[in-house]
Amino acid sequence: MHAHGHHHGQQDPKGGGVGTTPRQRERERRGLLAALLTTSVILVAELVGGWLSNSLALLADAGHMLSDVLALVLAYLALTFATRPATASKTYGWYRLEILAALLNGVTLVVISIFILWEAWERFSAPPEVRTELMIVIAVIGLVANALGLYFLSGRSRGLNMRGAYLHVLGDLLSSVGVVLGGAAMWVTGAYWIDPAVSVLIGVVIVVGAFRLLRESVDVLLEATPAGISYDEVAGEIGAVNGVQGVHDLHIWSLTSGMYALSCHVEVKREVLTELEDILDTIRHLMRQRFAIDHTTIQIEPEQYRNKSMIHWRVDPQRNAS
Repeated sequence: MHAHGHHHGQQDPKGGGVGTTPRQRERERRGLLAALLTTSVILVAELVGGWLSNSLALLADAGHMLSDVLALVLAYLALTFATRPATASKTYGWYRLEILAALLNGVTLVVISIFILWEAWERFSAPPEVRTELMIVIAVIGLVANALGLYFLSGRSRGLNMRGAYLHVLGDLLSSVGVVLGGAAMWVTGAYWIDPAVSVLIGVVIVVGAFRLLRESVDVLLEATPAGISYDEVAGEIGAVNGVQGVHDLHIWSLTSGMYALSCHVEVKREVLTELEDILDTIRHLMRQRFAIDHTTIQIEPEQYRNKSMIHWRVDPQRNAS
């Protein structure tokens, strides 16, 4: 006997989650599109400004901007595909595209940060002269644009895909602050080694956020138990339901960030087999309220059924061989 609980929506791991409705998805798409347009304009400005001013810090910020543009494009496409309904061949729909986009964004960030750090290392030995006035002007424009980008993305859901896009823009905001401060310091002191030093800081900021994003994306793809949910606590809550004798083959995973699923086998006492519907409803309600797990698959078994199944499994190979 199986019970399937389906309610696809993004949830808060602490429980009492908020579903992601089509209207919320549409707001997310609009925010991503606005941030994408803003970032694309500043990317061009920083590339031209970095080349004219000979500032590696500004070019590094432009490189981060380029990763932002790619990240926002991927996030937008993934969000669009994720709203498509499930099909016979893709029974869970397209939710995992959001995770794949977040994974690709993380890899892109690591590659860009490595390039920035390598270029900064080469410039430390002989720092070239930088046109600091132009550098500061372009960096201030980039700072304002990044602040707008964060505004467009603020208040959205914190799924990995959207959070990946948010982290890109946040990293660029911090980078722009560093470029402005570094340009001002060079303008006052004439110490051009500050330019590659700022680039190193930008690279470190990028790579830290990238590794966190990669780790969480890989956890979802490996169907690890979601962060914030205790495997033992879930098993204990199910086992404490009246009439339940034990639970085994328990699996908890994420379909996408914030959307959790569970499957398990629940052993019940033989005398309560007539109360199966109440037990199923209790477990499903408990999983939803305590752990924000809405997608559940629960197999009900009479006690000792697992041992009988194991005996049959040992007999089957001999029967097949004969």
